[in-house]
Amino acid sequence: MAETKTTKRYWTGTGRRKTAVASVRITEDGTTSVVVNGKDTDLPSGTLAPLELVGKKGSFGLSVRTTGGGKMGQLEAIRHGISRALESYNPEFRTTLKKAGFLTRDPREKERKKPGLKRARRAPQWAKR
Repeated sequence: MAETKTTKRYWTGTGRRKTAVASVRITEDGTTSVVVNGKDTDLPSGTLAPLELVGKKGSFGLSVRTTGGGKMGQLEAIRHGISRALESYNPEFRTTLKKAGFLTRDPREKERKKPGLKRARRAPQWAKR
């Protein structure tokens, strides 16, 4: 069975946070649907902040595919991906998004566990006497 080709224009951006990765595709086809991993969802307003910042909040449809991490890491990866997609849509948005910090990838990662310790820095309990 042959698949039909889509003629819709779209812009993509990949966002990352901790171990979460989000591939975001924005389309300007009149729909304002938000589809995350194949399901229609409502994202928290903080995730859609880049759209509000550039004044395009009701004018794009979002299609997102996320993997890895937890809920918060994925939401922040989606926000990063939306920002990058908006930058590819209109390079003039770059200065606005950069000032707000939406294009900066948060470099904080989980610190590895060290041998002889219980966690990254937590030492086993120690009794002096």
